[in-house]
Parts: sequence; C-alpha cells; structure tokens
Amino acid sequence: MALAALGTTLTMGLAACGGTAGGGGNNTGSGNQGTGASGTAFNDAYTKLVNASDAKGGTLKFALTDEPDSTDPGNTYYAWNWNFSRLYARPLMTYQPAPGEEGLKLVPDLAEGPGQASEDGKTWTYKLKKGIKYDDGTEVKAADVKYAIARSNFTSELTDGPKYFAQYLDAEGYKGPYKDKNLDDFKGVETPDDYTVVFKLKAPFSEFDFLVANPQSAPVPQAKDTGLDYEKNVASTGPYKFESYEVGKQLNLVKNENWDPSTDTTRKQLPDRIEVQYKQNADDIDQRLLNGQIHVDLGGTGVQPAARAKIVGKPELKNSSDNPYTPFNRYAMMSTKVKPFDNIECRKAVQYATDKVATQAPWGGPLGGDIGSTAMTPTTVGYKPFDLYPNGADHKGDLAKAKESLAACGQPNGFETNIAVRGDRVKEVQVAEAMQASLDRVGIKATIKKYPSGDWSSQYAGKPDFVHKNGLGIMVAGWGSDWPSGFGFLSQIVDGRFIKDSGNYNMMELNDPSVNELLDKGIQTTDTTARNEIWSEVDKKVMESAAFMSFVYEKTLLFRPSNLTNVYVHPAYGMYDYTWLGVKQQ
Repeated sequence: MALAALGTTLTMGLAACGGTAGGGGNNTGSGNQGTGASGTAFNDAYTKLVNASDAKGGTLKFALTDEPDSTDPGNTYYAWNWNFSRLYARPLMTYQPAPGEEGLKLVPDLAEGPGQASEDGKTWTYKLKKGIKYDDGTEVKAADVKYAIARSNFTSELTDGPKYFAQYLDAEGYKGPYKDKNLDDFKGVETPDDYTVVFKLKAPFSEFDFLVANPQSAPVPQAKDTGLDYEKNVASTGPYKFESYEVGKQLNLVKNENWDPSTDTTRKQLPDRIEVQYKQNADDIDQRLLNGQIHVDLGGTGVQPAARAKIVGKPELKNSSDNPYTPFNRYAMMSTKVKPFDNIECRKAVQYATDKVATQAPWGGPLGGDIGSTAMTPTTVGYKPFDLYPNGADHKGDLAKAKESLAACGQPNGFETNIAVRGDRVKEVQVAEAMQASLDRVGIKATIKKYPSGDWSSQYAGKPDFVHKNGLGIMVAGWGSDWPSGFGFLSQIVDGRFIKDSGNYNMMELNDPSVNELLDKGIQTTDTTARNEIWSEVDKKVMESAAFMSFVYEKTLLFRPSNLTNVYVHPAYGMYDYTWLGVKQQ
C-alpha cells in the first residue's frame, strides 16, 4: 500500500515533528554580524552541521532545570527526552539525522525497513535487523518489542507516556503484563518468529510508521523489567548505557561496547561519557553555557532573558547561537470542568482580555516566536490561519469584548481563578504573571500556583482530580506533535475519549464528539490532501470551544559553546541532535 511509503516521503517546508520545527532558513533577528568564537555565524546550525568532527573522547555535559518525568523510554513524554533517550534506546523507526527537510524523513532503526501494511490497513508488519544486542550482550528479539508495547501502554503504573497503542491496537481487553504475565494473552502484537513484529489494529491507521518511531517501541526484556524502577537501569540498545543514576540528581552514561554502528546509521558514539545534572538553576545553566563549563541545556527551550540580552548584544556570542522554530505551540488551557470555565463565555473573556504582546515577551518577543491564534502551528501539516478571538489590532487585549463576555457568563464584575505553571520554567512563570496583570484589567483575579515540572502531568495539571480539587482554571503549557502531521499534533491534547486520570494532556477535558469523529476519519484517510484538510477542521472546532488559547508559535534561542562539536538543529525535535554531539578536547 501507499501507506507504507508515507514515512519516507513526507516533507513539509518549515515543518517538523512535534508540531514543527523546521527545514529551511530562519532569518529572525538582525542577520549575521561576523562570526562566532568557533568561526560560525548566527543560525548556522539551523541549516547545516556546525563544528563537524568525528574526534572521540571527553565528557559531554548536560544540565536541566528540573528532572525528567522518567528516563524509561516507555514512560516519558517530554520532547527533549524523546531526543535524549535515543542515546540508549532504539525504536523500530527513527528520523534521518540531518537539518532541514531531510531530517523529517523516517528511516529504519531496529527494523529492516518501513512497516508493510495489509490491504485493509489494519495489520502492520516489521522485520527486525539481526544481531542487534543489549549492553549485556544478549540479542534483541521480537518478543522484547512486543513486551515494551505491552508495559508502556497497558499498565496502570506507567502513566507519563502516550497511549496510542492502547487506543488503536486490537488487544481484546488486555490488562498489561504486570497483571497478566503470559505475554501470549496480548493479542494486539504478534511475533511469529524472533525477528518479526506484527501489529493488529482495530481500524486503519495511515501514519503508523510515525507511531513506531516513538521510544515506546524500543525493546525491553521481560526478565529485566522492574516496573517504575526500570528507569534506574534501562537495558540499552543505543551507543550509550547507564553507568549510574541518582534520581532527581544526576545521570551518567558511558559507551555501550555492544552497540554495533553497522546496524545504526543515525547515531554517533563520540564522547567517552555523558553527564546530566538535574535540578539546576536556569540562569546558572545559561552562564555555564556561555563559559563553556557545560555543553547543552537538556530541556532545549532556549536561554533565559538575561542570557538572551547578552547574546543578542554581542556579535561573537550571537554568532554562536541559533534561532529555530521549535516543535511547540506555547499556550494556556482552560479546564471546562472548573467553574466558571464550564461556561464558554467566561473562557472567551480570558481570550479577549489577555495581552498577547505581554505573553510573547518572556519568550523573547518576536525572537521567541510569532503570536498565536490556533492550536496547530503554521508549520504543521494541515494548518490554516484564522483568529476567532481577535484581541485588538495591537494584540494587547480587547477589553470591551472581554467585558461583554463576562456579562454573558453571568460574571460582569469578574471572578477569581488559579493559573497553574511549572515553577522551574522561568518563562512560563513570567507568562502567568503577564496573564495575571492582563486579566486584572477586567476584574478577573488570578492566583499563580507553581508546581514541579517532573510531576507536572502525573500529579498536578495532568491529574484531573487534582485540577478540580484545587480550582486550576488555567494551565500554562506547551505542546509539540509526536510526528509531523495534524494528527500527531492534535490527538493527544484534544481527543476526549482518552482523558487520563494521570498523565493527561487534554487539560481542557474537552470531549467533543465531532472532534473525536474527525480524528478517526482523518487517520483512516489514505489521501494526504484530504487528510490534511480534516486536521484543519479539527483545529477550528477546538478553537471554537474557547478552552485553548495560543500565546506563541515558538522559536527559541539556543547557544552552542565553541567546545561543542557536530552540532545541528534536528527538525524532528526543534533542538540539537543529542546523538551526534561531541566535545573538543582542550
């Protein structure tokens, strides 16, 4: 079928996986001003490989403001972690290692080639490469891929990753391997031999190659699964393996001597070791980057305002930086289950009252992205521009319209609510403060509630019971799609049938049957043009709910120290390709 070729032919101009970062040049800013410390120019890594080198050795150092949701490839949903986990976890398919449009093409990883779809589109078959080994020297088998899918999608314990496979596999009520240890009872995936994996679907799924490119298809040996503790010592198939992991403090990786580069065309193994420090201060991370003491801010969301000002103001620093579109729309969701936001007019009041110039500012003004008005970003396949809630020609708010909506929702003098943010994300806190000031102009009194990003989805904003009990009417968040299409962007944040008790990303708790039906129709549509038209229809219906408010179609300012080698922005992640990086020996 033509479906099997989809993953290797789809390209999108500026688009990138995760909603979007992209190929092609990005001329944001004042242009080149000489060269940086490494002889490179502003935005060079957006379109080409910078500081190319195959020199091995040294220690590659990352830092992060909080901690990961999990280092377990089957239990994570942060974009940076999908990028980073490829250092030790190989899924069935992955993205070509290249900047620009080439980086959006799918290539085989564990698999020998793209999935072969059946005539009815409900069965997808992958053949594994032979001889791929774990770090302990044992060979990867098809049953390990099957088990990985079973544990990540069908257990109640692993809550942080997406549940696409649970949604779409024909699993006949399977309860997961922690309750049912007989893997033969899992009918959604079949393994007729040690090197063949067959996925059985309830309905056709036209973008399945993209789905198996997520880290949940990385194999897990059943005998080594320790549940939530598996993240402490993941069985590695990538170029690096775990040396030590202090949860919430530091992760150290060393070379995996059983990784065979002849089976892996997408990764390198340059540094001798990789060190990650968690729970670091954001401004301190930036200063250490500028000093060359660390090499990468692992979160990939760009420098903070103080460092941004330094970089933009000094040509030698600016020309060691890049300003790519990221995979993200930065936005707020309003819970339709928290009063008074169960009334659409109260939600519209927030849409009209918000000063979007002020909410754009923490991201760096125009350098940080374009002011948004839709759920999908302009670089997402299927995007069409529209603005249902124009908030003035200057985007600083239409207070008259906001007051009309307040009157219509029975709150003419305003109301009180809470805004939830990840407290370690400085930009998100500043966005919440800008919203707070905006809404105060029409009598909406908002209190900012800060929560840690590591448990953000499992315990706080992604846990509906917590949201309801604590009156979290507004939640500041961001989203990049899981693969480069409207479905990959929208499904997990708008499909009301799959709102989860924990790890929920549809924080609006929107459950619109017309939205759900369009998602099903689109993913079963094999014609690309027709399918993309459906994604734009979904976007319009979501925005009609007034529960989603876009702030910024994000760009970010990334800094690359002169001692970092093999640097380029991977369009599938909107940040540097962590599997290619090396360090220059001093």
